[in-house]
Amino acid sequence: MDFLKGLLVRIGSTALAFWLATLIIPGITLGTESIGEAVLTLVLVAVIFGVVNAVLQPIIKVVGCGLYLLTLGLIALVVNGLLFLLTSWISGQVGLPFHVDGFWPDAVLGALFVGVVTWLLGLVMDRD
Repeated sequence: MDFLKGLLVRIGSTALAFWLATLIIPGITLGTESIGEAVLTLVLVAVIFGVVNAVLQPIIKVVGCGLYLLTLGLIALVVNGLLFLLTSWISGQVGLPFHVDGFWPDAVLGALFVGVVTWLLGLVMDRD
């Protein structure tokens, strides 16, 4: 039961971070007309983002270990931006009205922003 609760909190905080990103970063858009549709879209995009990160990020870190060391981890910004752009592409393929205009600066800033906001929300919501 705690696992399910934690999963729902994580999805909710990621969806909130995506919503804030659509308000702050001009190249990230959410083309919905109603609040209910926007919430559903954001939750589904958060799930897609979670699956993309859970599946691809470990593979990329293992394969690109040398680049992470060589760049002192700065390649992570590029990788996260590409995963964010991939999330936008997958969302478009399944018919969700979530779109990121391009890699730089939209996807990179979006990934950075969503990462920081979800981290901050995790700090706030993780209290017992």
